[in-house]
Amino acid sequence: MPPVRHASFAPHVHPDTRLLILGSLPGARSLEEQRYYAHPTNQFWRLVGEVIDRPLAAMEYDDRLAALREAKVGLWDVIRTAERRSSSDGEIREVEAQDLAALVAELPELRMIAFNGGKAAAIGRRQLPGLAGVEVVDLPSSSAANTGGYAGKLERWLRLRAALAD
Repeated sequence: MPPVRHASFAPHVHPDTRLLILGSLPGARSLEEQRYYAHPTNQFWRLVGEVIDRPLAAMEYDDRLAALREAKVGLWDVIRTAERRSSSDGEIREVEAQDLAALVAELPELRMIAFNGGKAAAIGRRQLPGLAGVEVVDLPSSSAANTGGYAGKLERWLRLRAALAD
């Protein structure tokens, strides 16, 4: 199967975003449904639900996004476009990165940037300038392909609560 060029979604952020979670590039299911983290085995919505204390995984997609907005959590991907044969981050080639610095400059309340997985962190960290007052965190991927147990992932993801505390 030849690689296909894929593009990410528009950012889901607002000027009062305090926590920005950055993935790599939407997988096939997410692209098909035009929704962040659409694959049912991806643990993203469960993990973020624990962070903001809301049952996101049980909610309709638009309600999930509204809950993130209310909690001051933003979403985006570090890759604008790339070629890929499958949904695996290991298959990503010919990357065109997002302009993360421009987005961050529009978020005056930002306290933390969290990378969802190693590929997101490897690409995203190169796109960011030195950020005074913004903590940068690398998280274990929420993908089911990351075979680390849910409890271990959750322990690391709960660190994100610090960005949302008043």
